[in-house]
Amino acid sequence: MSKRTRIFIGILLAYALGVGALMYRQLGDIDPRYRESAEESLVETAQLLAVLVEGTSHDGALQTENLGPLFQSLYARRFTADIFGFEKTRVELRLTVVDRAGTVVFDSMNRHLGADHSQWHDIHLALQGEYGARTSRDVDGDPKTSVMFVAAPVRDVASGGDRIIGAVSVGKPVQSFGQFVEAARRKTLLVGATSVVAVLLLAVILSVWLVRPFGVIADYVRYVRAQRSISLPRLGRRALGALGAAYDEMRDALAGRNYVADYVQTLTHEVKSPLSAIRGAAELLQEPMPDADRTRFVGNIVRETQRIQELVDRMMELTALESRRSLDETAAIPLRALLEELAASAQASGAARGVAVELAAGEDASVEGDAFLLRRALANLIDNALDFSPANANVALTLTVHPRSVEVRVRDHGPGIPDYAEDKVFEKFYSLARPHSRKKSTGLGLPFVKEIAELHHGRVTLKNAPEGGGAVATLSLPRAAAGA
Repeated sequence: MSKRTRIFIGILLAYALGVGALMYRQLGDIDPRYRESAEESLVETAQLLAVLVEGTSHDGALQTENLGPLFQSLYARRFTADIFGFEKTRVELRLTVVDRAGTVVFDSMNRHLGADHSQWHDIHLALQGEYGARTSRDVDGDPKTSVMFVAAPVRDVASGGDRIIGAVSVGKPVQSFGQFVEAARRKTLLVGATSVVAVLLLAVILSVWLVRPFGVIADYVRYVRAQRSISLPRLGRRALGALGAAYDEMRDALAGRNYVADYVQTLTHEVKSPLSAIRGAAELLQEPMPDADRTRFVGNIVRETQRIQELVDRMMELTALESRRSLDETAAIPLRALLEELAASAQASGAARGVAVELAAGEDASVEGDAFLLRRALANLIDNALDFSPANANVALTLTVHPRSVEVRVRDHGPGIPDYAEDKVFEKFYSLARPHSRKKSTGLGLPFVKEIAELHHGRVTLKNAPEGGGAVATLSLPRAAAGA
C-alpha cells in the first residue's frame, strides 16, 4: 500500500469516527429538544384553560358545562396547515378536568368521566400547587404511541385564589410532533453523508500535498543507507535539514492557497476604486470641455495612478518580507543614534503643519537586527503619528531600556483610535482617514511594521494613550547582549 493511500485512509477513518460520534449524539438529542418545545407549549395551554375554568366556576364548584360544546366544535373543525412541509388537518389536543379529590368531571374524549385520576403524576402535583407533567402510553388509542400531559391547578378566584379546587390536564399525542423528529433525523443523516463525500475530496487533496514532504524524509533514509561510513554529526545535520524542509514544504502547501486567495481578493478590492476613478476621468476627457476641467481630470488620473503604484509597491515589499523566515545578516544597532536621525528627518515632514518631533532618549541600547528594516519600521510609525497629529502639536519619541528588552514609543496627540478599529489596525488594507486631509493610506504600513518586528523577535502595539488623548505605538525588541 502506497504512502498516499495510507494517508488517505487514515484521514478518512479519523474523520468518519469523529462525524459518527457527533451524529450519534445529535440524533439522540433531537427527540428531547422537540419534547421540550412541545411541553413548553402545553404549559401555556394548560394555564390558559385553567384560567378559563376559574372564570366559569362559582362558590368553589367547578363549572365545565361550556367545555363540552367547545371541544365538540373544536374536534369537528377541519383546516389545512402546511407546517414546514407537513400537513395538519385536525386538532389533537386533549383536556381533562378533575375536582379537588382528583375525580374526573370533564373529559374532552368522553372516556374517563367519574374516574379517579388523583394518582396520575401531573394531576397529583397540580392539586398540591406544584408543576406536574408526564408522558404515558395511549391506553384509549394506539397503544404504540404516547401522550404528553401537563397539568395546572384551578383555584377559587372568589376566595382570593389561595384555595385549589381542581386541576386541568392538557395532553398531546407524541406522534403529532414525531414526524418533525423523523424529518430532522433524515436531514441530519443527509448532512452527515454529504460531509463524508466532501471529506473524500479533501482527503485526496491533502494526501497529495502531504506525500511530497514525506518523500523528502524517504530520500534522507535512502541517503543514510548509501553511506559507507557513518558520521553522526553530519547525519544529524542532514536529518534536521530534511525535517525542516519537509515541515516548511508541508506548511507552505497547506497555507499557500488560502494566502494567495486572500491577497488577490483584498488587492482586487483596493484597486477597484482608483481604477473606476481613472476610467471615469478618461471617458470625460473624450468630450469637449474647458481647459480648467481637462487639467483637473488629468490630475485625477495622475493621482489615482500614483495611488495604484504605491499600493503595488507596498504590496510587493510586504510580500517579500512575509516570505522571509529569518534575517540573513544581523548587526548591533545603537537605537539612540537611529532615533536622532529619524527625528531630524521627520522635522521637515511636519514643518508644513507646525508639527514637531521631540526625542527623549536617556540611556542608549543596541539591538541585533537589520538596520535598513528597523529604520523603515520606525519611519512608518513616525509618519503615521505625523499624519494623525493636529496642527502645531508635537510627536513624542521615547526610548526606554529594560534589562532584556528595549521599547521605542511614538506618541501623537490626535483623535486616537476609535473603539471599532482597535483590533483591526494591523490588518492588511485597513486604514483610517487622516484628520486633516480625510484621505486614507494603503493600509499596508502597520502590517509591514508588524512583520519587521516579528523578524526581530519583537512585537509592536498601537493603543490609545492612557491620558491626554492621542495614540501610542510601541515597538518592543530584545536587547543585544553586552559586547555584541
